[in-house]
Amino acid sequence: MRGKFITLEGIDGAGKSTHLRWLARWLRRRGLAVKTTREPGGTPAGEQVRRLVLGSRHGLHPETETLLIFAARREHLDKVVIPSLKRGCWVLCDRFTDATYAYQSAGSGVGWEKVAMLERWVHRGCQPDLTLLFDVSPEIGRRRTGGRRLDRFEREKEAYYRRVRKAYLKRARSHPGRVRVIDAGASLSEVKKKLENIMSSFC
Repeated sequence: MRGKFITLEGIDGAGKSTHLRWLARWLRRRGLAVKTTREPGGTPAGEQVRRLVLGSRHGLHPETETLLIFAARREHLDKVVIPSLKRGCWVLCDRFTDATYAYQSAGSGVGWEKVAMLERWVHRGCQPDLTLLFDVSPEIGRRRTGGRRLDRFEREKEAYYRRVRKAYLKRARSHPGRVRVIDAGASLSEVKKKLENIMSSFC
């Protein structure tokens, strides 16, 4: 029986990684096999792309960055996501293609239609069954990331994150059956309660 593909999205500081770990434990307690992964990354080639994209001091051309991310995504789908789903695992992924629309398109100016073309080519029909969008203001996100070493995206200005957030919410409106928006500015207990309600109805 095929597993479910769940992606977690949101601007930096929204708490995706924390909630991914909680969600993995929640699903495993219900007897489900779970594979956690991330993008860019998830494979040896993907992790090299991640280091290049996030660690580049001066940044890559936005279109170069987009092509690299989709190249890593093709490897990720082929080597990790699709085989895990076929084995019956539930795959939890920290970021996926919604992030490319938000960061590379809205944030950095790559045409929306170019990302859509790459999505069709690379995904080959494989889409998340559920996307959890942790929505938080750029101001709150910036405060939450203030105490750690920042990657290139986390050093971007607030206007950049306003564009990214707006694109995420646009994606949510365009895909209401897949994307569930969660107020990540609420308390941790409130967010977990919302998550549990969503997952209880999804499972």
